[in-house]
Amino acid sequence: MNERVKKLIDALYNGKNLTLSEYEYLVSECNEENAAYAAALAVEKRKAVYGNKIFIRGLIEISSFCKNDCYYCGIRKSNKNCERYRLTREEILDCCDAGYELGFRTFVMQGGEDAFFTDDFLCEIISEIKRRYPDCAVTLSLGERSRDSYERLYNAGANRYLLRHETADETHYGKLHPPKLTLKNRMKCLYDLKEIGFQVGCGFMVGSPYQTYKTIASDLKFIEQFKPDMCGIGPFIPHKDTDFRNEKAGSLLLTCYLLSLVRLIYPNVLLPSTTALGTIDPMGREKGVLSGANVVMPNLSPMNVRKKYALYDNKISTGEEAAECKAALEKKMNAIGYKIVTERGDIKL
Repeated sequence: MNERVKKLIDALYNGKNLTLSEYEYLVSECNEENAAYAAALAVEKRKAVYGNKIFIRGLIEISSFCKNDCYYCGIRKSNKNCERYRLTREEILDCCDAGYELGFRTFVMQGGEDAFFTDDFLCEIISEIKRRYPDCAVTLSLGERSRDSYERLYNAGANRYLLRHETADETHYGKLHPPKLTLKNRMKCLYDLKEIGFQVGCGFMVGSPYQTYKTIASDLKFIEQFKPDMCGIGPFIPHKDTDFRNEKAGSLLLTCYLLSLVRLIYPNVLLPSTTALGTIDPMGREKGVLSGANVVMPNLSPMNVRKKYALYDNKISTGEEAAECKAALEKKMNAIGYKIVTERGDIKL
């Protein structure tokens, strides 16, 4: 393999930070051989911290309404073909009840930026989940909110917040979002969440339109500096009702390579093998784990809404993606030498 690539990957393995240009070079040299080398070292680092444990999170998609018009997203405001729904308080709690019985100890409430879900409404639900299941973590993924809102949600008992930064390059951010959405505010939200005390997750799409090796290098540099507790990386998948409908999906190989690099940059990070990976390849989830990931997020949402929460085309919503098929997911993970565990799965520092 290329000697410079090996030196840079080894530097990450040994805890060194790279320059932007070094990250850019490393990303540009993605191929099977280099990815396999990075994966082997990433798995070693992950096993040193987490062993062969795979943490599961129960995903509850609470709303497909969104006030935003992000150019890549299937539930964007201007998509007239999107089937809109909102889960009721009772439906959300029913999902948690079912998930707890299945062995989930983290519930992830995810949705579009929907004004219906006020702080009062969310705080009451969070408090009730924590009352019923004090041994569980509550994770939120509900977009950009005010610092006051984040503080209220945290004080109600929410433990974690996922907010993908999407891209750490301002120009690239502007090509993926309408003008009123800015990278500056996205980053402010992430730093507010961290200061408040949340375990914070960021992340980005691999292969999004206008992405370059340089913009990915900016993502890696941001992750190195921000040190997120969680980092969600998945391939871009086009949606038929967006301006990017004819764009090519992100690469499985590059996504897995970047999972490995992120694991080497910050060995303690909680790193999901995403639904999107499982969508572009039948073995995508397993390949993500074999590249350094250690989290999977099966869907606890009611069956009648899973197809409606369509951020991209052909999203998997049955089979191993469905929480009811947890046993099948366990079998798949066991087959590659890993074990799904029933615990909160907090970051080890």
